[in-house]
Amino acid sequence: MTSETIPSMITIKDLTKRYGQLTAVDRINLTVEEGEIFGFVGPNGAGKTSTLRMIACLLEPTNGEIQVGGHSVTNDSRAVRRMIGYMPDFFGVYNDMKVWEYLDFFGACYSIPEAERAQLIDDLLELVDLKHRREDMVDKLSRGMKQRLSLARTLVHDPQVLILDEPASGLDPRARVEIRELLVELANMGKTIFFSTHILSDVAEICTRVGIIEAGKLVVVGALEELQQQIMPRRLIEITVLGHVEETQSLLETIPGVIKVDRSQNNGGRSRLRIEFSGDDAAVSSALAVLIRNGIPVLHFNESRRDLEEVFLRATRGLVT
Repeated sequence: MTSETIPSMITIKDLTKRYGQLTAVDRINLTVEEGEIFGFVGPNGAGKTSTLRMIACLLEPTNGEIQVGGHSVTNDSRAVRRMIGYMPDFFGVYNDMKVWEYLDFFGACYSIPEAERAQLIDDLLELVDLKHRREDMVDKLSRGMKQRLSLARTLVHDPQVLILDEPASGLDPRARVEIRELLVELANMGKTIFFSTHILSDVAEICTRVGIIEAGKLVVVGALEELQQQIMPRRLIEITVLGHVEETQSLLETIPGVIKVDRSQNNGGRSRLRIEFSGDDAAVSSALAVLIRNGIPVLHFNESRRDLEEVFLRATRGLVT
């Protein structure tokens, strides 16, 4: 291994999980490198939770192999459990505990000496910004606070890998931002993070790479920019002009790189045209210059952003080219 090689923290080969006749996870192959924030995206029922539970040694694969830090989930689950912190998509019932007691309980479960637990609890509560709620009962916390407390619990034994199932599900926008910021902070501390979600904005904001799963199959994997290029290789340009719609369309159709022109009539004499374009930035600039040179009154000229939502929709509709 060269000094530039980043070691793989999670390696999944031909992973399959069946429940009777239902194939929930269908021959997934995936590698997650050390220090990544990997977003596992898919609709409900796509196979996300089953995959995460198999990585976390909570569910036995029907076929295939998973290794975490070089340890087999099947043959060396004890070593894997020491390396991972798993956060399910529900909090559990611990309402009769204070916040610090909740973390103390899990510290004891991981055989952390009592003399060390007090400082550990303080450090974790400070990390997730709950130190001021230390003496509160768990059932008095908001959902966002419970999610942060649950995340603190996954860190009790200082795992290298965090497996998080829908960590931002059901949270309000502010709480989602707080969870995202916390995940970035944990990644900066050297943790490898593998989390599932159906909230696409969370993935676009923080993930180094994304995997899209649909009906148990891993459709595409890569950085967001790579997926945009792979799934949506053509640029989309939106143009609004004041009148002259037919003349504008005719001009656009003569420009090299313009593949398709769609138009719609708006109120007030404004017309909107949308073109599919294969040219580079210089070609986009030239297209605008052609319109201006020919006296077309351009009110708006903009490239549509190829966001993760559009990538996701195209990928799960089988539109990968």
